[in-house]
Amino acid sequence: MQILDAQQTRERLPFPALIEALRAMFRTGCEAPPRHAHEIGGAEGGVSLIMPAWQPGGLYGVKTVNVFPGNRARGLPSLFATYQLFDATTGQPLALLDGNQITARRTAASSALAASFLAPADAHTLLVVGCGRVGSLLPEAYRAVRPIERVLAWNPSPDPAQRLAARCRALGLQAEAVTDLAAAAAQADVVACATLATEPLIRGTWLRPHAHLDLIGSFTPAMREADDDCWRGAAFFVDTPEALKKSGDLLGPLARGVIQAEALGADLAQLVRGEAAGRTAASGRTVFKSVGFALEDLAAAALAYRA
Repeated sequence: MQILDAQQTRERLPFPALIEALRAMFRTGCEAPPRHAHEIGGAEGGVSLIMPAWQPGGLYGVKTVNVFPGNRARGLPSLFATYQLFDATTGQPLALLDGNQITARRTAASSALAASFLAPADAHTLLVVGCGRVGSLLPEAYRAVRPIERVLAWNPSPDPAQRLAARCRALGLQAEAVTDLAAAAAQADVVACATLATEPLIRGTWLRPHAHLDLIGSFTPAMREADDDCWRGAAFFVDTPEALKKSGDLLGPLARGVIQAEALGADLAQLVRGEAAGRTAASGRTVFKSVGFALEDLAAAALAYRA
């Protein structure tokens, strides 16, 4: 059985190859039951997520994700994950991979894959809201699908934003840490949020008429990154239909009648298979809401295992 640590897992998942692996997996599909969510208990509200996926006759994987928001006060990451990969025919263990790298990199790559259908073709300015493990990967992932030249980085505490801006400048990009979120959003072709916010950070009135909004963080009903105005008049898309039942960013606007489930543009599989259109010449703003999908983990783990 292969055991891949964080560095080995990361090195086997370069974004161009990972985006194409996701594209292929969304095209062919796999079995991916709804994830299990278990409250571990305690005042800080730790949650453990269990996400299985398999292709009959191929590979079978299970990711375990522990999300403990209170870790920020301890100086620890809020999320820890492991990924186990098996032979789907025999059940034989094949690999144990670093689940944090699987999760972060497939999440950023899924956003980039969606952006290849939804973001303006000439998008050159990216605003990253939340510069943690996932947010810090978004400029590199987006550059694989769009001509990003400028990165604006915002974070509730300034140090992560400054570090991300410095990394982007080292890659040859124009980049700066910003403190005025409204002003930064008004300059961006793409606004990508990767936070654990429970109240809206982004206002629809700040966004450019043809901007693409990428919402990554709100994967439970209690979490929210965008206000209702972000959805009004926008075409919206999801990574999986589960998002309509799990994300506070969608549940609230749905309940208030701001959007209707029937107005959903498509999920990512439909976009990849050409069953629905993404951005068109007539499109205004687009919104992509992801909650994470076990198919994405399996695609990433398979790529790392076979590399």
